[in-house]
Amino acid sequence: MPRQPGVSVRLKLTLSYAGFLLLAGALLLVAVGVFLLRQGWLQTNESGAVRLTPGTLFVRDFAPTAAAVMVFLLVFGLLGGWVLAGRMLAPLDRITRATRTAAAGSLSHRIRLPGRKDEFRELADAFDTMLTQLEAHVEEQQRFAANASHELRTPLAISKTLIDVARADPHHDTGELVARLHTVNTRAIDLTEALLLLSRASRRSFTREHVDLSLVAEEAAEALHPLAEKHGVALETTGDIAPTNGSPALLLQLTTNLVHNAIVHNVPEQGTVRVHTGIRSGAVVLTVENTGEQLTPQLAATLTEPFRRGTERVRTDQAGVGLGLAIVKTVTEAHEGTLTLTPRAAGGLRITVELPAASGE
Repeated sequence: MPRQPGVSVRLKLTLSYAGFLLLAGALLLVAVGVFLLRQGWLQTNESGAVRLTPGTLFVRDFAPTAAAVMVFLLVFGLLGGWVLAGRMLAPLDRITRATRTAAAGSLSHRIRLPGRKDEFRELADAFDTMLTQLEAHVEEQQRFAANASHELRTPLAISKTLIDVARADPHHDTGELVARLHTVNTRAIDLTEALLLLSRASRRSFTREHVDLSLVAEEAAEALHPLAEKHGVALETTGDIAPTNGSPALLLQLTTNLVHNAIVHNVPEQGTVRVHTGIRSGAVVLTVENTGEQLTPQLAATLTEPFRRGTERVRTDQAGVGLGLAIVKTVTEAHEGTLTLTPRAAGGLRITVELPAASGE
């Protein structure tokens, strides 16, 4: 959008410098006049009339000189102020050009303002940091959109193939076809609901309420206890009251996702999942720890990315849609918390969620 016509900042600074210089010169001349008056160069009689003295000749010479000095100060102030204002605003011009470049879609550009760390340098560094974060966010969103499109395309393509096969062979077993379509359709619905949940958490469009994470953990563990028994995993829940403020539904989804992942990605038999809640340094802490395969720190750091899995995709009824930990990360950030994934030395993973404790706790 074009800028509205008006006086530029550089001209305003120039006029300010010149005006200040003229004011200082005028005050200086007034001070000199007062000094001359006190020294007797100008004298007055009893009636208050000015009486010419030999010093009057000096005053007559002083007035033209003072006027010349004021003219010089005006010209010098305007020229000097214009140059100084240009030098002072040069970093701001550089920041403005970088802003316009970013607005045009180029997020890779950086200002990298040289020189001492003054206010302009701090502004430029803050702008560079913002561009770095924005570029990373845009790249993440682009990857997410591409992965989501691929994940959604897969069940749709499978459904189309099954329908084409059924149309080509009218005598095909419809029971088997319906069962497979139901499975594929269920997966597509689960993926869509996960995407909607992820979007809702990202927008932080939820009402905050008082939530006890220990009760949330018990509810999630109770709901997933049959799944744990099916996988031969011992599920343990311990800890103290952990009050925080947030969305009960989102925090339950966060805890459920963590416990679900810990059960599914475990050793085949006699695995263990431990869920613990507590308070530490003014924050409530939820820890979910499980046995399982050996994981490297590099792999663990990528598990919260959408559609990333710790092992090769497993085609089972509990394979998930690849958004479990991504939802956990988004919900945690929406509640101003931190998420930490730490591989266990004996195998498996320890995931810690820290959220601000409820006020007064």
